Amino acid sequence: MRRSQQSGFTLIELVIVIVILGILAAVAIPRYIDLKQEAAQAAVNGVAGSLGSAMAVNYAARSAAPAKGSAVANCTDGAALLQGGLPTQGGVYAITAAAVAPGAATTCTLTFTPTGGAAVTSTFTALGIA
Repeated sequence: MRRSQQSGFTLIELVIVIVILGILAAVAIPRYIDLKQEAAQAAVNGVAGSLGSAMAVNYAARSAAPAKGSAVANCTDGAALLQGGLPTQGGVYAITAAAVAPGAATTCTLTFTPTGGAAVTSTFTALGIA
């Protein structure tokens, strides 16, 4: 009678692999826990970039033809330049009021307070035009 040879993993090999996977998970999970704060920062940076771009397009349009575009005298005027205004999902956006002189560039601050999270800020450039 011939004995067949069985192949496979032993119990100790399986336990060692599970332990190694557990250690890797314990090290990797804390690295990804703070993604909510990073996502909020990315969101506010995106909206601030949109505001800065909208201000630049408005300035160019108004410079070319004064009847086009909107007058910008304050940082908060930038919200009206975005189609649909400031986003409302996931938290509250607020632009810090600051006067913008005609023909001048002013750095404005946008703050995003996510639902259940800490506030994050970003800046954009407002271009004033009468």
